[in-house]
Amino acid sequence: MTFPKLLIANRGEIAVRIIRACRELGIATVAVYSEADRDALHVRLADEAVCIGAAPAGDSYLQIQRICESAIQTGAAAVHPGYGFLAENAKFAQAVIDAGLVFVGPTPAAIEALGDKARARELMVAAGVPVVPGANERLSEWANGRMGETPIRPFAHSPIHFPLLVKAAAGGGGKGMRIVEHADQLEEAVAAARREAAHAFGDDRVIIEKYIPDARHVEFQVLADHDGNTIHLNERECSIQRRHQKIVE
Repeated sequence: MTFPKLLIANRGEIAVRIIRACRELGIATVAVYSEADRDALHVRLADEAVCIGAAPAGDSYLQIQRICESAIQTGAAAVHPGYGFLAENAKFAQAVIDAGLVFVGPTPAAIEALGDKARARELMVAAGVPVVPGANERLSEWANGRMGETPIRPFAHSPIHFPLLVKAAAGGGGKGMRIVEHADQLEEAVAAARREAAHAFGDDRVIIEKYIPDARHVEFQVLADHDGNTIHLNERECSIQRRHQKIVE
């Protein structure tokens, strides 16, 4: 499936890569940008550009309605989310579809199931797939702001031991992650991770897992289209990282 024009709901390096790919395919591109990114490279390279708000991501790149309206106003038939921001947001994918546009990515149902780390853990456990040990229910509730008591008491009966890793449930790219070495660090780590997750993804939920310092990070990328064609790109080693972000893949 091809489109005459596509809107890119992102910025920076990923937006530039999508623009270059669209040029090779003969597809016109629409960039969106915050006021701070007015002179950014992706804005200059795109065929059209629309300002969608102020510098904070919450006022621009996370504004679902504004992005959909920009696509409609510019005549774009499809929206590519890039990565980060709204790329793993099922509500965004559904909003794009509801606006009569094509979302270049997984279905909202797939994003709902796997884009959310908490939900993905539940699905994998139910399917019998081994996962890193995670927080018990009481600690998870505390971490997501539904309990006021200290998290140390639930931990007394938990099979999980320090060090722990607090992770944003809705995010990626190393955002909203904190390593916790001792119990007295947990409360601040959860609070900090939630603040960062809310700023980056518009969702402050977190999960807590056992931290494995010397683990290798190996991935298999699988791609599929709406016609049922599926390929994989073999394995890739992603263990060389800085601040939980991959440097070499």
